[in-house]
Amino acid sequence: MNYVFFDLESQNLIDDVGGRENISQLKLSCGVTWSTARNDFAVYWEKDAPALVQELKSATKVIGFNLKGFDYTVLQPYAPDVRLASIPTLDMLLDIQQILGFRISLDNIASASLGATKSADGIQAVEWFRAGEMEKIAEYCKMDVDITRRVFEFGRDNGFVYYKSKLGSKLKVNVKWK
Repeated sequence: MNYVFFDLESQNLIDDVGGRENISQLKLSCGVTWSTARNDFAVYWEKDAPALVQELKSATKVIGFNLKGFDYTVLQPYAPDVRLASIPTLDMLLDIQQILGFRISLDNIASASLGATKSADGIQAVEWFRAGEMEKIAEYCKMDVDITRRVFEFGRDNGFVYYKSKLGSKLKVNVKWK
């Protein structure tokens, strides 16, 4: 078994490419994985996209948050001969959205379940890219992958994760993550 936790950051913002229908034009700035087989992170830059795709294809399961709606769509132009959507994947956002009927942020779930919050956001990561601060992007992306892994493990081990309602109350959603 090799679970690969994955997140990526883009070079551009949604507004830069004309809206959500053009996510595939955002371009990869940095992708990070954490593999259960390797028990460590791997950092991939745009030039390393083929190696990133190879790692994802070799995984027993790829786990992330909004993979199908964002990360795979950004990465797909770098792998025209691979259908990324066919890789065995647990997209925790989609799983929770199917149960609740609405979207919740990773930060919301992480703060309610783990007491941990994200250190930045995708907008900040694009600003770092434009400033050439690539190591900041890699560190931020590693932290996102780590929080994603920890949320998955919490849900797997407990059969639920917490989230905060718009009114601030802590609620539980049952999950069946394996």
